[in-house]
Order: sequence, then structure tokens, then C-alpha cells
Amino acid sequence: MEVISPILQKAASAIKSGLILVCPTDTVYGLIADATNKKAVARIYQIKKRSKHKLLPLFVKDIRMAKKFYRINPAQEEFLKNNWPGPVTVVFKKGKPALRMPDDKFLLALMKRVGPLAETSANISGQPATTKVQEVIEYFKDQKYQPDIILNGGDLKSTKPSRVIDLTGSKPIILRK
Repeated sequence: MEVISPILQKAASAIKSGLILVCPTDTVYGLIADATNKKAVARIYQIKKRSKHKLLPLFVKDIRMAKKFYRINPAQEEFLKNNWPGPVTVVFKKGKPALRMPDDKFLLALMKRVGPLAETSANISGQPATTKVQEVIEYFKDQKYQPDIILNGGDLKSTKPSRVIDLTGSKPIILRK
């Protein structure tokens, strides 16, 4: 029997209702929303002040969910099995959202309840991503558009945003280390 925490229940309810959450991830604090809710995704762009031309990556809970977005060939699937879950974002098709399976039990459980999540680092575009919750609060405190909920996971261990790997060709190409 699975025990569902009150925080997970509230986060799932908030995501389903179109709210934008700041949430700790396995790398940095992120802005997350229901990937299938166009209004929620548009709000992430407003909150972050991100160009509409820069696609938001999606969190997926497993390779099966990834296959709902892209036809994944055996070599790509092998790459995913060797690198997911973890801090690796994968581009399958140019001009389409990249995918990542975070190594985070809370986010995986959340996606089990709500589906794929649109995600990006919780900062204003051009500012550095952060592992510190107080920095996230500072980024958004005087902004016109703000996240609806901040899940305070404390300061995360110091890390960098995920690597971005292009799998559109015959060999993986590192786009961001």
C-alpha cells in the first residue's frame, strides 16, 4: 500500500488546477506546471520572463512516458536506460521540447498522479539557476508575475543544471555540460 504525503496530495491538486510551483529537483530549484495545460505553461514564460522561442523542457516519469512524445529508437532507448533517472536532458527532435527524467522520488510520484511536467530553473531568464530557496524567493519577490506556491526543500546540495544531450543524429552530442 502506497502512503501519499499531504504535501504530494496538495502539490498534485495545485498542478491539476493550473498553478505554478517552485519545487526542489535533483539539480536546482525548478518552476513546474502541468505540461498539458497551455495557460499554465504560458504563465511559466511570464514568471521567468523567458522568450517564447525558447522551449520549456518536460519532466517525464519513465521511458514509457517519453515514448508518448517521441518515437525512440533502440540506440536512444539504450542511452536513456544508462542515463535516466538523472541530470540529463535529451533533445529528440529539433524545435520540439527536450525531455528529462529527474532522479527525485517526489517529482516521480507527482508525475505518476498528474502526468508530464513543463519545467525550467526557478529564476528570471539571464539569472543563474540556484540550489538555495532564499535566492528563489528573492528572484520573484518584487516581480509582477510570481509562482503560486514555493515548496521549501531547504538548500539543496550544490550542483549544476542538467547536461543537455542531442540525440537527433547517429551519435549523442553534448549541448550543455
